[in-house]
Amino acid sequence: MDWFAAEGYRVSRLLFQRGLGGLYLVAFLAAALQFRALLGSRGLLPVPEFVARVPFRRSPSLFHWRYTDGLFATVAWAGVGLAGLTVGGVTERMPLPLSMAVWLVLWGLYLSIVNVGQRWYGFGWESLLLEMGFLAVFLGNAATAPPLPVLLALRWVLFRLEFGAGLIKWRGDPCWRDLTCLYFHHETQPMPGPLSWWFHHLPRPLHRVEVAANHVTQLVLPFGLFLPQPVAGGCAVVMVVTQLWLVLSGNFAWLNWSAIVLGVAVVPDAFWTRVLPLHPDTGATATPLWWEVACLAVVLLVVVLSRRPVLNLISSQQAMNASFDVLHLVNTYGAFGSVTRTRYEVVVEGAAGEPGSPWLEYEFKGKPGAVGRMPPQWAPYHLRLDWLLWFAAISPRYAEPWFPRLLQRLLEGDRSTLRLLRHNPFPDQPPVVVRAMLYRYRFTSRAERRGTGAWWHREAVSRFGPPQTLAGHRR
Repeated sequence: MDWFAAEGYRVSRLLFQRGLGGLYLVAFLAAALQFRALLGSRGLLPVPEFVARVPFRRSPSLFHWRYTDGLFATVAWAGVGLAGLTVGGVTERMPLPLSMAVWLVLWGLYLSIVNVGQRWYGFGWESLLLEMGFLAVFLGNAATAPPLPVLLALRWVLFRLEFGAGLIKWRGDPCWRDLTCLYFHHETQPMPGPLSWWFHHLPRPLHRVEVAANHVTQLVLPFGLFLPQPVAGGCAVVMVVTQLWLVLSGNFAWLNWSAIVLGVAVVPDAFWTRVLPLHPDTGATATPLWWEVACLAVVLLVVVLSRRPVLNLISSQQAMNASFDVLHLVNTYGAFGSVTRTRYEVVVEGAAGEPGSPWLEYEFKGKPGAVGRMPPQWAPYHLRLDWLLWFAAISPRYAEPWFPRLLQRLLEGDRSTLRLLRHNPFPDQPPVVVRAMLYRYRFTSRAERRGTGAWWHREAVSRFGPPQTLAGHRR
């Protein structure tokens, strides 16, 4: 089938596959380094408890067959290894069946983690990675021409990602329609980055321009992805530039990088060969009939499964991030339908227990803590505990049931939990009592920054629950 082969997208496919391999690498690495405290047998939300109450049909995962911390570690580190081979170009040079098998194993391993990940994996970029990863199984290897139907399916993912985000904003918080959301967003976003303070202090007219440009990028340009070149590639380039702007302004795990990886797959080789020292192999290639049939079948599956995401897009009750099938094959996306105006942070403290002992503060790796510390850069790596603490500060229901367990682990001096922190103020022995306080944070003004060197100003608001001791008694 001559129309099946998209010969002008070999470099685009290579960049997509290498980029997706990099995202898998980060995702599996984060899983390997954080799971014991979050999901392990003594984790805050243990996998064994989850699989005991949720059947396999509702959350397919190999951990329904068996769970040990060692098996989870094996799965995560195996994913790191396979992703590393993919980033290094090994996977694309394998025979087609073996190359497809590597991509399929990557998808299956990560699906097994996400489907038992509970709140820690309840983010849209988890489903996005799985959807992209499943389509990557059918993109072929270096010896085959890129399949046009699958490339179009990837554009459909990018369309839903951008258009869904645009619609949820337009339908949601009025500040998106009156162009004022960025008066607050850089300060109140889940995890500000090193440049967020400067973004927050940009002139307000520029903030309004940014929001207007975002509406054009997310509500208009996605339709151009399905137009002939160079229009489709031009729309994708604008989206990539917009996502890079977002990368600079905050930490959103691999969400922005996923959109960038999808965008590069839309841009034809004629562009990439001008800006990169890459030259596609245009030699004769075989396209096995079975593979063509498999590609067409998976695209047909995507079409069928797109019904509910499309209905969600056109619904006035649009869900922000949702999976409509347990395999996360075709999902709906969106972000920041509402923007908080005030930033609250949960600050965890401990005390030795003797009369007059001072309260000493635990510091987390990514979320704001000490006012003099510049917001760090972590994305595309995902600090799951830090993100959930942002949600907990908005509403205590997000802290159930894991937050009381977190305090107990700190009282126990649990090493896996302490590894998730930036600073433990009790290095020799755990505290006798811990408490959580709710603080209001705001970025310092330019004058305050010059005078104090602080990035943040904070003031205590209230307790975030009563103090706890190791025995579970509240003081």
